[in-house]
Amino acid sequence: MSTVENRTSTRTVATPGFGPVEVTLTDRGDGHPYLLLHGGAGPQSVSGFADLLAATEQARVITPTHPGFGGTPRPEALRSVAGLAELYVCLLDAMDLVDVTVIGNSIGGWIASEIALLHSSRISSFILVDAMGINVEGHPVVDFFSLSLAEVAQRSYFDPEKFRIDPSKLPPAAQATMAGNRAALAVYGGSAMADAGLLSRLRGITAPTLVIWGEADRIADTGYGRAYAEAIPGARFMILKGTGHVPQVETPEALVGPVGTFARANSKGHPVR
Repeated sequence: MSTVENRTSTRTVATPGFGPVEVTLTDRGDGHPYLLLHGGAGPQSVSGFADLLAATEQARVITPTHPGFGGTPRPEALRSVAGLAELYVCLLDAMDLVDVTVIGNSIGGWIASEIALLHSSRISSFILVDAMGINVEGHPVVDFFSLSLAEVAQRSYFDPEKFRIDPSKLPPAAQATMAGNRAALAVYGGSAMADAGLLSRLRGITAPTLVIWGEADRIADTGYGRAYAEAIPGARFMILKGTGHVPQVETPEALVGPVGTFARANSKGHPVR
């Protein structure tokens, strides 16, 4: 696999709802554009997969850091997942991107769902990977904020021992970043990590959508994932074996194939009208 150049920058994005917002992003590769949205673990949880996707699919992969994560500033008015969705549609406008595939994991998948409901003509398809944001009777999402980091890992991976870390042994700067990420996640997702009305609103999504779920996800189980897919008209549902809540970390090679296939099958290949 060839390597790709990572270009990191900070852009000021004009938004109608929040004024100018600084967005730090990494832009890598060339080709079909992807907007890859991270979950609560922060931007590092998608960086390796972004490299793999850019190299194997000859793609351009843009990975923004949600304001407030990774030590970045967050405007006080920007406090919701819907607000992040608005921000990223404005980012695509500012970058003049077309035929974009949006991928989101965990809360990033929730953001992607809200983006889909904005119906931007710059986007050709959506891929939701173990997405959050809905309430499903009989399939509760774990109370993330009541868990220790070790308990989160236990529920997030098929083989958690491979990914277990001891936060007390991390440098102070890394510990501060993790704490900041957790605080930002609480602001955007709330204590319930859900929008009570989102499940019913998903029927308004019209773009081609693929919902991918790790069979060993114990943050939100596969029944939750099926309900997500069933709520979106025409959405496909796929279970990945031997992986949990973050397939892009645990089994990136198993994820990249379906992602590329779905993006190519739904590429518009023409400019915005």
